[in-house]
Amino acid sequence: MKHIRGLKIGIFIALLLLLGVTMDNRGPVMDVQAYPGSEASSYEQIKTFSQAISIVQQNYVEEPDDEEMIRGAIQGMLRSLDPHSSFMDPDMYKEMQIDTAGEFQGVGITIGIRDGILTVIAPIDDTPAFRAGIQAGDKIVRIESEPTKEMSLMEAVKLMRGPKGTDVTITVVRKGSSEPIELTITRDVIPLISTKVKDIDDAVGYIRVTQFQKDTKEEFESALKKIREEKGDALKGLVIDLRNNPGGLLMSAIDIANKFVDSGVIVSTKGRLKNQNYAYKADSKVSDPEIPIVILVNGGSASASEIVAGALQDHKKAIIMGTTTFGKGSVQTIYRLNDGSGMRVTTAKYYTPSGRSIQNTGIEPDIIVVNRGSGPSGPIREKDLSGRLDNEQIDEDEGEKPDSPDLLPHMDVIPENPDEDDQLMRAIDLLKGLDLFRAQSASETAGTTE
Repeated sequence: MKHIRGLKIGIFIALLLLLGVTMDNRGPVMDVQAYPGSEASSYEQIKTFSQAISIVQQNYVEEPDDEEMIRGAIQGMLRSLDPHSSFMDPDMYKEMQIDTAGEFQGVGITIGIRDGILTVIAPIDDTPAFRAGIQAGDKIVRIESEPTKEMSLMEAVKLMRGPKGTDVTITVVRKGSSEPIELTITRDVIPLISTKVKDIDDAVGYIRVTQFQKDTKEEFESALKKIREEKGDALKGLVIDLRNNPGGLLMSAIDIANKFVDSGVIVSTKGRLKNQNYAYKADSKVSDPEIPIVILVNGGSASASEIVAGALQDHKKAIIMGTTTFGKGSVQTIYRLNDGSGMRVTTAKYYTPSGRSIQNTGIEPDIIVVNRGSGPSGPIREKDLSGRLDNEQIDEDEGEKPDSPDLLPHMDVIPENPDEDDQLMRAIDLLKGLDLFRAQSASETAGTTE
């Protein structure tokens, strides 16, 4: 009986390695795919794996759970690839689908893993985590009674999400604090509203995009329409705030960039397979390229945020201001497995319109501005993650390695009061200065015309 069960598991593993039902960022793609590789080599490795499972089944002190073993093996396999490839059990897979649409119940926090430690990238604005004082760079060492060492991102998400009104206790280690900080946070409904408008100046519009979701395009268009209606001819420019925006859906980012890029490539992707090599081009019919723009970024601006910033920077449609971005230049595809679980697998890399890879380097601002009170707080960046992909365009063996928080770029704090936000104030001054310069140039040109 054990032999038959082991044979079934071996067959399952072989099928798992070769087949998958995919879902990309644009929606479900029900397509079974076969992937190229060395069949002989794969077969030998599968034999070794089956042998290992058989040994555990026959000799482990207690009868093991086959399902748990298989899922654990898949999880370990994906962890060996890169920081953004991961396994999701059925519950985690459902949670992942919530992240890009609708709302969820939890604490409102964006997390990553650095050196095996669960670390805060940023709290989401106006959420329980934000109000409880969770800060970017906090290292989460315990969730309730569970230590987070070796805990996956999805496992952590599952523990922190829960019904509105229930509490979860999170223990963090924070730079500058001698003791761990224990925070009990009451979960709430976290609405996934990705775009916010703030009236900061009579002549300059302000739109903050907190993440790129299914409805971001419509939300952004409504925000821009509102700004135009309220400011009318007085509108001199637009600030798009992508600070601490961790990314999201690829097509959503392309839609936002396409609002201001009227021709050419917005972003391209390259992978091992031909269908992963694609250039996404602008559609001039939906573009609005004339308005002067400053994009604000920082170390928490990642992935889709970097696509938008890189596209507008390369096409000379915006001035990028702030601090260097996160540097996540890879594409993840979601594969749904037969039991309702899923895998997030890195399948390609992003490239800006000029062909730049942002992997481990990020987007360098045109103008570097650091907010008052900010400091080297040890922000997570792609180049600091264990097992991250290399950037083939640079020699990463040269230069100083950021092996301590003091060597890391600044993570700008975003003040609640706009008047205390140096980056925002500089952006407004720049847009007004550009408008004044254009007006003076036009006046001088008109005065010399015969």
